[in-house]
Amino acid sequence: MERYLSLADKFDIQQNYRRYVRMAERHEGAMTSYNEARASRIWVVGIIVLLFALSSNFFLGAAAGMFGVYFYGVVRSWMRTSDVGEGVEQLDRWFATKGLRFEGRIMYSNNDQMLEQPLDPFDDACYH
Repeated sequence: MERYLSLADKFDIQQNYRRYVRMAERHEGAMTSYNEARASRIWVVGIIVLLFALSSNFFLGAAAGMFGVYFYGVVRSWMRTSDVGEGVEQLDRWFATKGLRFEGRIMYSNNDQMLEQPLDPFDDACYH
């Protein structure tokens, strides 16, 4: 079954496809940043410094600073990931209203259960 896209929606589909690809790249970058922030081991150094805090206010402040840096990085990257993820979901919903869906960065019709016929939004032959 050949699936055609609406010629009236051609411009919107192409623009939103470009937007989706940009947002997907930003989302991957944000997820990488979030994973790197969580993998940071500065909190371990904070715990070690906290052991020395029993005898010094300086070490208590240093430990608090290290914990603050760690949690600030994690929360900041989580918020960025969340914001970009919402944009991707919004574009997914828009494409769903047009009867389209994405698998990775490849667009398919909702009716294509086997994912055999990818759609190219920049190919004039798939518009009718």
